[in-house]
Amino acid sequence: MIKNLLRGLANTGAGARNLFRSTPPHNELHSSTTPLSLSGTRVFATLHAPCHHGDVCDLLRNKFRAPKASLRASLWPCLLLCCGWSSFILAEESDPVIGSIGETEVHQSEVLASFGTLGSVEKEALARDPATLNKLVRSLLVQRVILKEALEKKWEEEPQTQALIKSTREAAIADSYLKAVNRPPESYPSEAELKMAYENGRAALTVPRSFRLAQIYVAEEAGAEKKLKAVQQRLKEKPASFAQVAREMSEEKESASRDGEIGWLREQQIQPEILAQLPQLKVNATSAPVRLKDGWHILKVLDVREPFTPIFDQVRVQLAQRMRAEKSSASMQAYVSEVLHKHPVAINEVALSKLLQNAPSNDASVKP
Repeated sequence: MIKNLLRGLANTGAGARNLFRSTPPHNELHSSTTPLSLSGTRVFATLHAPCHHGDVCDLLRNKFRAPKASLRASLWPCLLLCCGWSSFILAEESDPVIGSIGETEVHQSEVLASFGTLGSVEKEALARDPATLNKLVRSLLVQRVILKEALEKKWEEEPQTQALIKSTREAAIADSYLKAVNRPPESYPSEAELKMAYENGRAALTVPRSFRLAQIYVAEEAGAEKKLKAVQQRLKEKPASFAQVAREMSEEKESASRDGEIGWLREQQIQPEILAQLPQLKVNATSAPVRLKDGWHILKVLDVREPFTPIFDQVRVQLAQRMRAEKSSASMQAYVSEVLHKHPVAINEVALSKLLQNAPSNDASVKP
């Protein structure tokens, strides 16, 4: 989908989708289906608004509870009587509600707890990325709602759930320990190391030419040529009416609702047939119809951004994140290699070949 290719856009149809290459450049966009990642268990990031920043997180700590309205109601008078109004209000202010869904709330302390043992670099990256923080809170809330429903049906008592809890707990402990013992020191990378990495990687940091585009799309179907001619005639009579024509006649509804605007695209994101037309167009110029497999596309160049290399301060945090991640990954690989050297693995190939024959079936179903 185009929502994996465009900043801030989602749910775009086939008409726009075929304008673009299938693989977006790294560090440019973030699919809305990419999971968050801190530490703990996988959460339901596909249910939330897309994030246009690079991946900061992959797992959430599985420490949450499902508050009940009845419990909250019974505790309310006790809190007032035992603590007094002032202390109760102070507690509320010191741990404010960050988000809620129905009667379920997530407090500041719980969001902070989900960060696990993030280093200062990772926390600084999160502080600069409100969209990821927003997504994290949404994920916590959705997870709690589903957890509450599961607990009401005693899903944690199912044998397969018990086995999953055990294996997940063991994996979380081992994974957390492996990351902790191989975490780079807070002093890494130093300012000198960062600047050296920046200078050595300047070429890779260069952002290629980008185009801000709008389109009018006519689908490949019966009557397409007649409609295409009608579109061309309206643009010929009044060239400045592109936005209005896009709203009224483009068959790609998402971009049509934005006067045909698609957004910013880098050169390598654009289909070759489209890209070949763009250098010939000045800003606010309209292309001739370009035929792709899905139909006809008439493009308008709204703006052009020439290639540039971001300055050091613009990429400092992201560069530090990458360097820490690379150092941590290399350290973990070396650690695991050392473990395997000290404790050689032996596999019973005969038993392994019969493993699936004895595996339990996954027939558990949700109780009504």
